[in-house]
Amino acid sequence: MIDDNESKKNNGVIKKDGISRRDFLKTGGMALGGFALMNMVSPGIRAGAWAAGSDAPEKKSLKIGFIPLTDCASVVMAEELGLYKKYGLEVTVSKEASWAGVRDKMVNGELDAAHVLYGLMYGVQMGIGGQQKDMAVLMCLNNNGQAITLSNQSKAKGVVDGASLKKLIDKIEGEKREYTFAQTFPTGTHAMWLYYWLASYGIHPLTDVKTITVPPPQMVANMRIGNMDGYCVGEPWNARAIYDKVGFTAATTQDIWKDHPEKVLGTTLEFTQKYPNTTRAMLMAVLEASKYIDTLANRPGVAKTISSKSYVNAPEEVIEGRFLGDYDNGMGRKWKDPDYMKFYNDGAVNFPYLSDGMWFLTQHKRWKLLKDDPDYLAVAKKVNQIDLYKEAAAQVKVPVPKDVMRVSKLIDGVVWDGKDPKKYANSFKIKV
Repeated sequence: MIDDNESKKNNGVIKKDGISRRDFLKTGGMALGGFALMNMVSPGIRAGAWAAGSDAPEKKSLKIGFIPLTDCASVVMAEELGLYKKYGLEVTVSKEASWAGVRDKMVNGELDAAHVLYGLMYGVQMGIGGQQKDMAVLMCLNNNGQAITLSNQSKAKGVVDGASLKKLIDKIEGEKREYTFAQTFPTGTHAMWLYYWLASYGIHPLTDVKTITVPPPQMVANMRIGNMDGYCVGEPWNARAIYDKVGFTAATTQDIWKDHPEKVLGTTLEFTQKYPNTTRAMLMAVLEASKYIDTLANRPGVAKTISSKSYVNAPEEVIEGRFLGDYDNGMGRKWKDPDYMKFYNDGAVNFPYLSDGMWFLTQHKRWKLLKDDPDYLAVAKKVNQIDLYKEAAAQVKVPVPKDVMRVSKLIDGVVWDGKDPKKYANSFKIKV
């Protein structure tokens, strides 16, 4: 605290460490913004100021979309736990039918934000996944927890994994039979996991097989009537295929990339610029929900909540098993997977690493969704809102990493570190 005597000694211009309060407010205050200044006062004073509206959300009433998937949990639970209200928001969580619908509603402002595919956000940013719009990735919602399901008909032909699928496809070369695989959005995560997995076994995803787009909740029904031989989607729609005895799990996506980025909390860049306080409040609420869900003791209750018709609309037991890391591949193998779907993991899940965003661009280039190499780093810096994330994380005491890049090894042994994305994107033997 600055005392009055010190003030008088300096003719009313208070000096501390050579900086006057007037100078500080004029320079540092303007540069840091109100939210950063709030970090410099005690939590008690900060809470009072927040309540007084000094850093209150500019827009309080929000509509946040989600798709019926297990990894919508943090967006949904932030509402169920009252966390949006805690940070001054009135949120309606809106169940959506398809990723294309989520995209359109975010772009036209019908949704303020959404639980959304990481790769969809970059596809829209680049104008290859719909009308171009500058997008904003606020945080990663989860790592892991998707899978590749193959049909029981393919199992009857001896297919149990990628290697045996390759043998079957090679065997039918030249015949009219066309094997069909589904993903959920052309530039999205499931398309990229499916393509990467097939290619790692020598199967070209765009010439050796046929790929189609199907909304997540419709995957099991389409497999049941024989519209596809396999698909990649999030849970619980892989566990549900086993529950309904129409398919089996050939691979989990954590087999393809341990701790891969999956869904994000996304919005438009315009929204973050117009409503920065609202954006931070939303981030804080969802980060707190993510912490809550990653406490395993809370997960059965979360599974029960999100299983309702209002949210995922699937049997509670179908969600809960893999939600707790208890895997059964539908062919007799059961295991406890340490790399199950995680929502927090001491903050490691949630940081919007630039290298994660750049990876999707490399795959878009690999499959000619992008004709040319973009400025990978510049695009990621524009889309991933690292400063906003750090400000929100500091408020709810979520650790942040020192580096905005991370290093990962994928199923084919190739290491991705974000250092040379152009070389990486063009290095794959199987590509378009």
